[in-house]
Amino acid sequence: MTNVVIGPLPGARAGRDPARAIKRGPRSMTPEAVAATQRERLYDALVHTVAEKGYANARVSDICTAAGVTRPAFYALFAGKEDAFLDTYRHGTGVVLRLMDAAYAEAGDWRSGARAALKVLLDVLTSVPAFATMAIVEIDAAGLLARHERTELLGRFARFFAEAPDVPDGLVDTVVGGVYSTIYRYVSAGRVADLPELLPMLGYFMMAPFVGRDGAISELAVQPAGERVVPPCAASDTDGVFH
Repeated sequence: MTNVVIGPLPGARAGRDPARAIKRGPRSMTPEAVAATQRERLYDALVHTVAEKGYANARVSDICTAAGVTRPAFYALFAGKEDAFLDTYRHGTGVVLRLMDAAYAEAGDWRSGARAALKVLLDVLTSVPAFATMAIVEIDAAGLLARHERTELLGRFARFFAEAPDVPDGLVDTVVGGVYSTIYRYVSAGRVADLPELLPMLGYFMMAPFVGRDGAISELAVQPAGERVVPPCAASDTDGVFH
């Protein structure tokens, strides 16, 4: 068993993480490094603010305060709240997909690979509940472009079924939609911590259309295995403002 350490998933740290304070002086950071650090802090702050207040009630000033970043610095990076949400969503889902791809690639066949990728997805969402809430539930309130991004993301999950037996057109999309709907139901009900318990049932649901009932029934009895996702350390918030 190998460990997969989550990368910079938005919401894994507090926006005012002291480790990312921007130091002034003779060894000050380059403007590019400052902007990159501020962007990371705003990612984290947006996730936590949207998860707490809801997208509709989250203000740019709230996000800036949570990040310890000034409004001018925010608008130097993003056109507004919607733009910041979309950028955060794209970055975060990219991190999740890379972890899923790695788990799939290390498996011996597509069935175990698809299950390993699903396990990573459930573990990652569980380890950063604020991101799960922001990316799965609050995206509904973020507008047409955000919902389009979600549709594009769900389409990319088809890569985990590329080696499955030939199936009717649209079946993979239906399976992916069913898995997503179940995850949505748990997250919207505040049951993010229970997501890993879905692995056997969702594993069965994913496999049955491709390998039949008898071939999929074993998923119900399989204990979580394979790679273990190690949650990142989330820094506690502070009161200082890091410009």
